[in-house]
Amino acid sequence: MKAPGVSGDGDRPRQGRRNLLHRLDIKGAPYAFIAPFFIVFAAFGFYPLLYTFWISLHHVELASMNLMEWRGFGNYTELWQDDRFWNALSNTFTIGVLSTVPQLLMALGLAHLLNYRLRGSTFFRVAALTPYATSVGAAALVFTMLFERDFGLINWMLSLVGIDNVDWENNKWAAQSAISVIVIWRWTGYNALLYLAAMQAIPRDRYEAAAIDGASRWQQFTKVTVPGIRSTILFTIVLSTIGATQLFGEPLIFGQGPNGVTGGADNQYQTLGLLLYEEGWKNYQMGRAAAVAWAMFLLLILIFALQRVLKRFTSRKS
Repeated sequence: MKAPGVSGDGDRPRQGRRNLLHRLDIKGAPYAFIAPFFIVFAAFGFYPLLYTFWISLHHVELASMNLMEWRGFGNYTELWQDDRFWNALSNTFTIGVLSTVPQLLMALGLAHLLNYRLRGSTFFRVAALTPYATSVGAAALVFTMLFERDFGLINWMLSLVGIDNVDWENNKWAAQSAISVIVIWRWTGYNALLYLAAMQAIPRDRYEAAAIDGASRWQQFTKVTVPGIRSTILFTIVLSTIGATQLFGEPLIFGQGPNGVTGGADNQYQTLGLLLYEEGWKNYQMGRAAAVAWAMFLLLILIFALQRVLKRFTSRKS
């Protein structure tokens, strides 16, 4: 007869199963929690990326996507020899620089001002975010009217100081500058709030110590604030680089019609995003459009690789 509290032989398999389920629960639960993200990413991110690469190796027309003619890297070699691709790459780079550099500098200054205790600071923060909440279509349409050649407000203001009307759309640098203004207006407030959140995480003790040492406001900004939000600045540079490479809506609407797809009559502001759209949905060449998409992807990888190399080099120098 068994003593009380002592389990029999029949309870051992049951206890073993419980221990096994417990171990599976402990080890498998984290993977189960993150599985939905990877499933969604594989379905809507990774698979389209691979399928786009597969299409880029074929001659495919939009009207007959099920008919593919193998070309290998023919689409890429043609793209390499196409002047329109290099023109679009150059335009993407110049518009990206014209919009990103002033945008981030203005955002940094705006965040520094908002970091002080001001009356109605919440109102100013919401106001800074309002352009980001505005749709790209509405913003581009309004700025297109402002930059209109004959009756635009910008040219009217320039005429007050004796400057003749500027043909913002047909002049290359004027068009790229106007498109950059739209991008700057939409994204400066968003980046400013990112910088503001990072600034408020900096301990006040650092500013107090700098003030005791006799540092001015500008020295506190350059020696305390900027180093304290360096990772956030890098993050916004990455975001702005991705956004500049994928720039599409602003130049498309700025063209006010068929010229929007081609980036003007002479492709003077055609970006890589517009070239992709033109090849796929105007010329119906989905293989070439997919090649442009992968060229944009490889360009981003190259930029990030160079950024990492420069970061390591500067860290060693310091």
